[in-house]
Amino acid sequence: MASLERTPTWAVATVCFLLILISISTEFLLHFLVKRFFSIKRRKSLRQALDNIKSELMLLGFVSLLLTVSEKGIANICIPKSLNKKFLPCRHSMNFNSSYFMEEPKCDSQGKASLLSRDGAKQVKYLIICLAFVHIFSSLLTYSLGIAKMRRWQSWEAKTRTLEYQFTTDPRRFQFARQTSFGKRHLKFWSDHHILRWPACFLRQFYESVSAADYLTLRHGFIAAHLGEGTSFDFQKYITRALDNDFSVVVGISWWVWVFSVIFIFFSAHGFHSYLWLPFIPLLMLLLVGTKLQGIMTEMCLDSHEKSHVVRGTLLVRPSDHYFWLGRPKLLLYFIHFIFFQNSFQLAFFSWAWLKFGLRSCFQREIGDLVIGVAVGVLVQFICGYVTLPLYALVAQMGSSMKKTVFTEGVVEGLRRWKGRAKKKVARRRRGRHDCDYNFSQSPPRVSVDAGVDSPPSFRLEAAPMSSVDYYGRLQGAGPNKHYNNNTCSAAVSVSGDEDKIKGKKPLDEAEADHKATSLVAFDWATKIHRNSSRHAM
Repeated sequence: MASLERTPTWAVATVCFLLILISISTEFLLHFLVKRFFSIKRRKSLRQALDNIKSELMLLGFVSLLLTVSEKGIANICIPKSLNKKFLPCRHSMNFNSSYFMEEPKCDSQGKASLLSRDGAKQVKYLIICLAFVHIFSSLLTYSLGIAKMRRWQSWEAKTRTLEYQFTTDPRRFQFARQTSFGKRHLKFWSDHHILRWPACFLRQFYESVSAADYLTLRHGFIAAHLGEGTSFDFQKYITRALDNDFSVVVGISWWVWVFSVIFIFFSAHGFHSYLWLPFIPLLMLLLVGTKLQGIMTEMCLDSHEKSHVVRGTLLVRPSDHYFWLGRPKLLLYFIHFIFFQNSFQLAFFSWAWLKFGLRSCFQREIGDLVIGVAVGVLVQFICGYVTLPLYALVAQMGSSMKKTVFTEGVVEGLRRWKGRAKKKVARRRRGRHDCDYNFSQSPPRVSVDAGVDSPPSFRLEAAPMSSVDYYGRLQGAGPNKHYNNNTCSAAVSVSGDEDKIKGKKPLDEAEADHKATSLVAFDWATKIHRNSSRHAM
């Protein structure tokens, strides 16, 4: 085996050039997707998901680099040989190649074994590489399946703008709850019995997990609870934005997920027979989450039916957090996040064991073990992307509060800029509070406001009898030596007390003048909201 001292420099330079070229091309591709696709389509949540994937790749690369640098030090950590023979992936009686028993000279001289050999450290690095590739591929596949499932919902959203839908949901029409499409689907003979309800919800995941009646009824309940009935709102686009936001959470890697991955590696020892039960844990958890989501829709239908057997127009469901575990709708998303990463890790582990040790090894005793593990992993991947994640994106909107994705990115950016300008304006007013002193040679100018519905208000200053006001519009005593300094800051306005006396009204006291001046300031803020809302309207 030749070292770099005996390797041509052109060969080393060529390999380094190819590695750098591949890295730069990958980085350029990611930036191209962000600028040309995500920015144009206004998919900020997808940009966040892409940033999460890049962070995961950087983390895995750092772990691999750290393992490369410290593999010699780890190999020199010596442990008793009795510990080295416990929790092995293979039986003790199996025949190993002699290379498996090569120890570091330091540990061999002490009659001990290495904590992790150098060959073992290299194999762990291969496992990290497999995990990176499988996780990225699983993320893309999951999101593609979710979008493919939700494209069917576009036709259901378009149906809400037809005369037929408006006629069926007309509040002047009365019908029994069991006669509605949603009632026919959920008010069955098994709905009132817990023992029968949950098996039915479990089986419903595998055929028509989300029907048109489910979508339209949950849409109607969401709009009635948060926006008001009769509001023109594109619920399908809102669900798509919610899916993008949920996907950015699912593809992330949390510290507690890594803990379970380490536990998975530990239970790969021979005595635990993990190949018989460990691959099925993500599948069972995923089916449990899907069953709960289906049960939430049935419970909402039952609650609406108990309150009134006769409905106006269509069945109205009332969103609430108490339908979810511990009153937290996002808890189900954390379960999906855990299931998704554990399934990706198991697929990566099976792929690594197959490529590194062959079809039959200590990790897969029989070919059937590998087939079962891969088949269960693919099934979990399909159900998670095509069934559970879109179903969660829909049902999770039935919580007590709305998500911020109810606003488009344009509106969110407009509100954020308006908030920044409002903070600066308040800061300027507070600084000017100690610098400005308004004195009038005559009474402060009187304000006339011209405002229309479609145009922002305009202010006009007119002369008024002699008086003076301070910055907040409080009336001060008038005098011949009072003057108005208009070079320091803008005028604060109030209503003249002398004019009220002329008209026979009761003069304004200090509190009432304060109230009117504050109202004018609030009116100015409302003008800002009017301008930004019209600019960034949905």
